[in-house]
Amino acid sequence: INKKTMTATGVSVARYTNCKVVCHGDVLPGDVWVREGKIINPTDLFYGEKKLPDTVVDCRGLIVAPGFIDIQINGAFGVDFSSLQEGSVLECIEKVARGLIAYGVTSFCPTIVTSPPDYYKTVLKGLSGLQKGKNRANVLGFHLEGPFISMEKKGAHNRDYVLYKELSPSAILSCYHSLQDVCIITLAPEIPGAMETIRWLKEEHSDVIVSLGHSSAHLGVAEEGIRSGAKLVTHMFNAMLPFHHRYPGMVGLLASLAIGPGPAYFSLITDGIHAHETVQRIAFKANPQGIILITDALPATGLPDGIHVLGLMTVTVKGGVATITGTDTLAGSVVTMDICVKEFKKATGKWSWYHTAITHCHHWSDCTLAQAIEAATLHPAQLLGLEGTKGTLNYGADADLVFLDESLTVQATCVAGDIVWKAPGGVLCS
Repeated sequence: INKKTMTATGVSVARYTNCKVVCHGDVLPGDVWVREGKIINPTDLFYGEKKLPDTVVDCRGLIVAPGFIDIQINGAFGVDFSSLQEGSVLECIEKVARGLIAYGVTSFCPTIVTSPPDYYKTVLKGLSGLQKGKNRANVLGFHLEGPFISMEKKGAHNRDYVLYKELSPSAILSCYHSLQDVCIITLAPEIPGAMETIRWLKEEHSDVIVSLGHSSAHLGVAEEGIRSGAKLVTHMFNAMLPFHHRYPGMVGLLASLAIGPGPAYFSLITDGIHAHETVQRIAFKANPQGIILITDALPATGLPDGIHVLGLMTVTVKGGVATITGTDTLAGSVVTMDICVKEFKKATGKWSWYHTAITHCHHWSDCTLAQAIEAATLHPAQLLGLEGTKGTLNYGADADLVFLDESLTVQATCVAGDIVWKAPGGVLCS
């Protein structure tokens, strides 16, 4: 690292050089320039201000990508977002935010599973007390997964608090009390009143994304949910009807032509357990622009195997597989986002054989490195309407960066222009 004397402006400029930059759907040799927590255009700096960088960081061939964004994480490092105690909410969220930077995550949505109404009142009091800081991941807002879900597809959610009989705007407000810091709500579209509620959320709370999930809905109902304003499907293939060639269910949204012109996204848990490699390849081939990688991580993430909790449920983790204790029902994952990106790239980077009448030929039909990374960066940012500042390395975007080696192992993480974590003994440590 070469440090130069700052200019009279007093504003430091950093140049990350000798790196491969993920930008505009490709990975190309280049530099990333940062000032005041933003990515800047070096041409304007040099020719307009006649200024050179104050700090030059040799990245030694590392891949520089936007920081990962996890829109569904139930907790980690012993913190359960569905069982926080009043008075410790912000402290616990900050603990997870500090821990996630070691895995390249620079933004996330704390996720609350189906809980008693009083719990939402306790937790959803606003994140305004969360101190601004550069040593942790950004908190984008809560993801409320439930309680308006299907009893048949509740998965690891506590049946005592599932509300499946009716849904309305008043029911939403009565249950959650406040939507101030909520960015995603997962609900089942087949519940009576769901379509009206989705339309109301779109019109009156446009900053809240409606996701369809934990549902027994057939394709037609799911399509109506998307047309009504839902933009996301929660952990595609899990907690929904299985795909059938005559009754495709919600999985059919991957290739539906009846959902209107708006974008539709679907999240995918690529931990090697929740979705088979073949299923991941099918999803990628069907809708590569809609894939959003999530961890669906449990509080046990980062902890040894054993008995853990999720809300009011007990979870057993053994060999990296988390199930509701005493059952074989998956409760979530204990994976981190860097592993999800690795697994997704591995699963979708296979040789595919096609037969023609003339000859057998093989084609490389894999997901590119840029596409795999964009599924954890650009796509979630686009879903949340944050692509101007998050999930991209365009000029003007926040300088939230992850530095990866060729194996996609995280070597360093940068938040708001500052390197906040380095891999011990890694490339950027010397």
